Amino acid sequence: MPAAATTNPDVHDSAFLRAARSEEVPHTPVWFMRQAGRSLPEYRKLREGVAMLESCMRPDMVVEITLQPVRRYGVDAAIFFSDIVLPLKAVGVDLDIVPGVGPVVARPVATLADVEAIADLTPEHVGFITESVQALVGELGATPLIGFAGAPFTVASYLVEGGPSKEHAKTKAMMFGAPDVWDALMRKIAGISAAYLEVQVEAGASAVQLFDSWAGAMSPQDYRRYVMPYSTQVLERAGTLGVPRIHFGVGTGELLGLMGEAGADVVGIDWRVPLAAGIERVGGRAVQGNLDPSLVFAPTDLMLARAAEVLDAGRAAPGHIFNLGHGVMPSTDPDQLARLTDFVHQHSAR
Repeated sequence: MPAAATTNPDVHDSAFLRAARSEEVPHTPVWFMRQAGRSLPEYRKLREGVAMLESCMRPDMVVEITLQPVRRYGVDAAIFFSDIVLPLKAVGVDLDIVPGVGPVVARPVATLADVEAIADLTPEHVGFITESVQALVGELGATPLIGFAGAPFTVASYLVEGGPSKEHAKTKAMMFGAPDVWDALMRKIAGISAAYLEVQVEAGASAVQLFDSWAGAMSPQDYRRYVMPYSTQVLERAGTLGVPRIHFGVGTGELLGLMGEAGADVVGIDWRVPLAAGIERVGGRAVQGNLDPSLVFAPTDLMLARAAEVLDAGRAAPGHIFNLGHGVMPSTDPDQLARLTDFVHQHSAR
């Protein structure tokens, strides 16, 4: 593996990493999930005629797209531009991201043989990731870079369903009816996700986030048995890298305590749960969130008033990273996010 990039020493003392470590901060740090993407005209211009996965595999595009929101908003962290299915593509799974649909897998996984046909991820599979991260660390200076990966349940759902699903019926059928296949698949994905995070941190990422977008489809009982052990495998391996770990899911209000127990230093809370309640559920950990993403379409005064409520509630947590309760919507006005970023810094200044 290439040598790790030289990280600016000021990154370690940044507000974002201090909050993630539950340390005192000069102001509440802020970044936005999907801050790099379709809401930015400069992103849309750059991506014209370039497929999503291709853009994720071109270091020049990855660097530029990751930097765009940092330049625009002055956020406290950059999120690496990629996609949760990219590691699968890198190890040879036949899939594509179809505009308006999402990831589509040509041959869904159904048997042990299907699982065994998926290769384990090595740094050689994703040399373009190492190159991209190292270049970004050089460009970002004192701004931390967040690496990320998809959590085993969410990635497994795409592989089993063949694409996005609202019901996750095939996924749960395997989980309940073919536990040996489920265990093998989840172990396989956990290994791929952990290796993907290791590559990013070795190249210079200062924190990692594990996205479990579909975990909210699970009951606490089934999450604990069929999902949590595999997320724990990823987070435990990430824990040996010496960087903060953020764990985020959508619709996971009833799972927040378990998601923290899985190994997170910071638990992301979506907008459906009042932040004060979320803080109580995560067991003394730092939190991230959780303004409703639709509030950026509200009058500015209302948006900022609701942001103030989130910031004030966040003071009760050991550490608080301000974010939306899910990703930035494509039709968001970038100027509203700029106003929101400035407000978060001003309102929370110690």
